[in-house]
Amino acid sequence: MKIKVGVIFGGKTVENEVSIISAIQAMNQMDLEKYEIIPIYISKDRTWYSGKMLDDIDVYKDFDNLKKYAKKVTLYQKNGGFYLQKLTGFKSIVAELDIIFPIVHGNNVEDGSLQGYFETIGIPYVGPGIIGSALGMDKIIQKQVFQSVGIPVVPYTWFYDVEYAEKKNEIVSEVEKIELPVIVKPATLGSSVGITVVKKIADLDKAVDEASRYASKIIIEKAIEDLVEVNCSVLGNYEFMETSVIEEVLSSDEILSYKDKYIGGSKGKSKGMASASRIVPARIDKKLADEVLEISKKAFRTLNLSGVCRMDYLIDKKANKVYLNEPNTIPGSLAFYLWSPKGKKYRELLDEMITMAVKEYKDQSKKICSFDTNILSDFAGAKGAKGLKGLKNKIN
Repeated sequence: MKIKVGVIFGGKTVENEVSIISAIQAMNQMDLEKYEIIPIYISKDRTWYSGKMLDDIDVYKDFDNLKKYAKKVTLYQKNGGFYLQKLTGFKSIVAELDIIFPIVHGNNVEDGSLQGYFETIGIPYVGPGIIGSALGMDKIIQKQVFQSVGIPVVPYTWFYDVEYAEKKNEIVSEVEKIELPVIVKPATLGSSVGITVVKKIADLDKAVDEASRYASKIIIEKAIEDLVEVNCSVLGNYEFMETSVIEEVLSSDEILSYKDKYIGGSKGKSKGMASASRIVPARIDKKLADEVLEISKKAFRTLNLSGVCRMDYLIDKKANKVYLNEPNTIPGSLAFYLWSPKGKKYRELLDEMITMAVKEYKDQSKKICSFDTNILSDFAGAKGAKGLKGLKNKIN
């Protein structure tokens, strides 16, 4: 019997289209002898849709006109089973699911929001849990966590957007301590959206305004001028971790931009992160390469991640120093291109991720998470017997 995999993607996020590309790539590579694939698309207005048509990328070029041919659905649990049910008309069951495979990017979906829903109804799912997802999305808190375990990060400062006007002098002073140039970012976004390189203080206001369009928390980091950017993927969980090859990503600008990641280097249809220009293996010495691999596993374990993650690094060539930039807990294209050089085909990578998620679910099911006893049965509350009597009267 095939395993019924609900592949969920999209969402109210600026990375909606990137998620669509990643999900369709994955669905096209899954082993149809083992899995029955049920696409689940979350539109930008947060409506959930399902239907076979959703595995065709051309549908999303005109989704507003074509969505009427898909089914609006909701996910629920009943008697230990997990179902997609139609929301309109006759509310029939559209599909039964065994496991969810979230291939989502960005806030509102990759940040633990979806994972919290899956945990609430109890359905097994692929990838990191709530805490790892949330930490992986917040560039500020993750840096604080990494610093606590000795993982190197670039000098930075941060603030809320509403604090900038009233604390501008203090923030400027912090930026001057970091030293220009700096990079101004939204703290809870990915795919290089809303990022500005600032080389003079006079340009700081504009950069903060740009970042504030996307998030309420803003982070300002030291820009490494003699820079090499490398990435490494980790596959596993708290029990087992395997690292991929290390890639050197080539940028056409001062930073690796959204265009570099998802548009540049591709002809015709975008191939997601597979479109980026890269050199494999990265042109770094063995000592730095070993450090990248070691930090990748340490960071993966620290955030209690699962599935496939991509760790992004900044290397200061002048100082010969490695900094962990950020983890991507559900990376673009699931970082399959970093595993191919090791001989691991994309289909095999997906299979390992699903198998791992099933095992984790079974292991966690053995843990105690509730008690059979009902402490309220003997609890009279502040009103004592009168309270219980009043409750019985209301029921009757």
